[in-house]
This record gives sequence, C-alpha cells and structure tokens, in this order.
Amino acid sequence: MDRRHFLATTALGLPLVGALPLHAQNLAGNDKPPRLPDELVKEFVRVGHGEFDAVKRMLDEQPGLLNACYDWGGGDFETALEAAGHVGSREVAEFLLARGARPNIFVLTMLGQTAVVKSQLAAFPHLLRAKGPHGLSLLHHAARGGERSAELQEHFALLGLTEMRFPLP
Repeated sequence: MDRRHFLATTALGLPLVGALPLHAQNLAGNDKPPRLPDELVKEFVRVGHGEFDAVKRMLDEQPGLLNACYDWGGGDFETALEAAGHVGSREVAEFLLARGARPNIFVLTMLGQTAVVKSQLAAFPHLLRAKGPHGLSLLHHAARGGERSAELQEHFALLGLTEMRFPLP
C-alpha cells in the first residue's frame, strides 16, 4: 500500500467524525448520555446492600446504574456490587455480575473465588491490605462470604492479615 492510499483509508482520510462507528464516537466523548443524578446513584448503591427486587427494578429502568459509583466522601467510593460484597449479599452480587458489572478482589473474595483471589494477590501482593468500601478489608469480605470463603480467610491469616477494617484517610 502506498502512502497516498494509506492516508486516504485511515482516520486522516475521514472527512467527518460522523463517519466513525457509534462506539468509536462515544470513546471520543461525543453523544455521551448525561451524568446520572447523585441521588439516583446513592439509592442504587443503598439497595445494592441486599434489596434484590429493588436492584433489579432500578437496573431495568436505568441500565447505566450498573457500574455507577457513589462518593460517600473522604475517598470512600462504592458501587452496588461492592455494597453487596461487603454485606455478603450473594444474590445481588451474582445478579449484577451476570448483567456485566465489573468485579473486584473484594467481591470475588466474598463470593469465594479462591483461585482468582489468590492469583491476584500473587501478582499484586499489596492488595492484601487494600481498603475496600468503607475501609473494609479482604478479611471482612471473606467473613461475609461464609463457608465458601473459609479457605480465603485462612489464606489471609497465613499472610498476616488480621484487621477487618482500615481507617479511611
């Protein structure tokens, strides 16, 4: 391919951004939906603490809530999935994950995803003392996971993690 043909068929040769596929336009920041209201996000995170029917209803009405994060202040951010994780609401967590929510090591710990959590800690050992929502530790999330997370509770103890909560900044 010669230079002229290359330029004519690449982004440099496109006359308008409108010629880009819709997903590429959204990545460029065009046609983005408006920001979700803070009170709506706050309510979704609140019901994410275990109110399955409310989570399902709200997500059906506003799919953009799936990964919405509420700022409680002081560096304490939380999604509905993380809310389900720190209270041990497996039903809500599994529903949100099935809908495409982004998991993290805290929720995976509560769900007893032992192999995944151990591999993340092997790759990123500093995560052992990472703060989850409200300053809650991996050990707290493992305790909320019950029997399915028992092996992780033992693993964290062997690694020296004994705190259930860390102070927020």
